[in-house]
Amino acid sequence: MTTTIRRPGTGARVPVPLLLPAVVGLIFLILPLAGLLARTPWSTLPQRLAEPEVAQALKLSLLTSTLATAACLVLGVPLAWLLARVEFPGRRLVRALITVPLVLPPVVGGIALLLALGRRGLVGQWLDSTFGITLPFTTAGVVIAEAFVALPFLVIAVEGALRGADTRYEEAAATLGASRWTSFTHVTLPLVAPGIAAGAVLCWARALGEFGATITFAGNFPGITQTMPLAVYQTMESGDLEGAVVLSLILLAVSVTILAALRDKWLTSP
Repeated sequence: MTTTIRRPGTGARVPVPLLLPAVVGLIFLILPLAGLLARTPWSTLPQRLAEPEVAQALKLSLLTSTLATAACLVLGVPLAWLLARVEFPGRRLVRALITVPLVLPPVVGGIALLLALGRRGLVGQWLDSTFGITLPFTTAGVVIAEAFVALPFLVIAVEGALRGADTRYEEAAATLGASRWTSFTHVTLPLVAPGIAAGAVLCWARALGEFGATITFAGNFPGITQTMPLAVYQTMESGDLEGAVVLSLILLAVSVTILAALRDKWLTSP
């Protein structure tokens, strides 16, 4: 059985066994968003948006997710290059470890961060006693928690771009006397720039929506560690459903706007 919808450029009809699940899947994704929009208190929305707590949480969310993405770029691009270009023992194990935060419950990730970077953690104790640096329950802790859960998105995207890039350009640069570092900065990076940008966008979006690791490792203190997802949770817990809906709507609008603006440029397949 087929339907009259045609794939662009091929003239072939889309099979119904593929079309129906695709439509159901689309409805499944859109329905909760429709419910959110339907319950939005549009009449009091301007007053809600003007509340200082909303601006404070939004500003902190944008700041920490951007800093987390920057940290992921600094750490993730070299890591992806290492996985894609260098053969070393245990590479498969390293790749598996990198993807652990993708499947790890975020709350467990937050506990792991506390055990590693807390004041009595493996490294946190040394940081506190030597440099007086305390990371948990600070804004820096929010950035670390967001970077921990978002880094795998960047590494996977960049490694995929590196594996798909034509290595003959790098080999040509090497034959002309370029060092590996020069080849990386002048040949490899420009080649995989769209992949890096796509990974950064996914990384930023994941950091913006992070909740479990953040509340466990950094707590929920307004103005210091309370990001938009945490503000939604606290507002919901206080029984203010309309307030939670407004905060959710803002988070949704910011995410969709930025992802839609960048999608055509960086996330669309050639």
